[in-house]
Amino acid sequence: MPAASYIDPRNGKLYPLLEPRWCSDERTPLLVTPGAGISRADIDSGTRSLWRYRAALPVEIKDPISLGTGCTPLVAQAWGDLRPLFKLEWFNPTGSFKDRGSAVMLSFLRQIGVNAILEDSSGNGGSSMAGLGAAGGMRVKILAPASTSPAKIAQVRAYGAEVQLVEGPREESEAEAIRQSSRTFYASHNWQPFFLEGTKSLAYEIWEDLGFRAPDNVIVPVGAGSSLLGCAFGFRELLRAGQIVKLPRLFAAQPLNCSPIDASFKAGVDTPVAREVSKTIAEGTAIKHPLRLREIIGALRESGGGTVALTEDEIVAALRRLARQGLFAEPTSASAAAALEKLASNGAIKANEATVAVLTGTGLKAATTVADLVG
Repeated sequence: MPAASYIDPRNGKLYPLLEPRWCSDERTPLLVTPGAGISRADIDSGTRSLWRYRAALPVEIKDPISLGTGCTPLVAQAWGDLRPLFKLEWFNPTGSFKDRGSAVMLSFLRQIGVNAILEDSSGNGGSSMAGLGAAGGMRVKILAPASTSPAKIAQVRAYGAEVQLVEGPREESEAEAIRQSSRTFYASHNWQPFFLEGTKSLAYEIWEDLGFRAPDNVIVPVGAGSSLLGCAFGFRELLRAGQIVKLPRLFAAQPLNCSPIDASFKAGVDTPVAREVSKTIAEGTAIKHPLRLREIIGALRESGGGTVALTEDEIVAALRRLARQGLFAEPTSASAAAALEKLASNGAIKANEATVAVLTGTGLKAATTVADLVG
């Protein structure tokens, strides 16, 4: 295959990977050109982290930042008539799936000479960048909404990152980060394409977890969509490499109170559709305008999957049910579990199918909130 490049999916324009950038010249989001995929023989079985799949990356990372990210448990639990497999992503070093993207993106950026980064985040993304950045000896600044949970800000500061709290809605933190991007490289987990090269390890890992086969269904809580797109890219590569015979169906779980992806998917379009937005306990997915909406909708359609919009009561009930089974998830993660019942009731998933529900983050990130909800 030709050497990998950044690509603008809207017009096909290519950019070299060795040039530090987070967007196109027209300030639109980029991707990395698709990879060929790997076989089980390409797995570095002596490495117990996502770096065992480094052969699937578009460039060789000579000195990866590693805190043991990846290789998280896949646990079977009874859930009514179903027996889903819960992927416990809170076993990653900073407590969420975002460490997959941060580890790969920051390793690559450091390799091409970037030693200081800027990121905007309301929670897990910021703590992940701060933690992996600290491990890599990089200087990190996180911009976060002033309303962000104090516990999440405390974690970011503990890693030594600089924190700037921004008044206003979540979008204003991003806007301020972009304004500052002329001074410090903007390593946004939503914009910089190498983040998705890290999250695609989730697909490779599930494939290996299941004895080198794809599940029938994967359910993911979705806000900006990096976990879902990572799964889509990884499973596409495995199909391209002849390692699986079909793509798993991907399902995006969103809180009804902030469900732009569900609104567009149900309307049969890949452009924004008006739907009222209000506060949700699933704050990690409270993204009003997903940057990669078109790619997310495309991945859902390609896989034959769909979307689920959940009420606050449904999310709380799933959160409580998970806790009673020993799984202490943050409210955002519980959306994936709540989606199980809805998908089963409408016949989208069946008891005899292999269904993976990705629990993206630990309840310790929102312990007081979770305790109030499940107590």
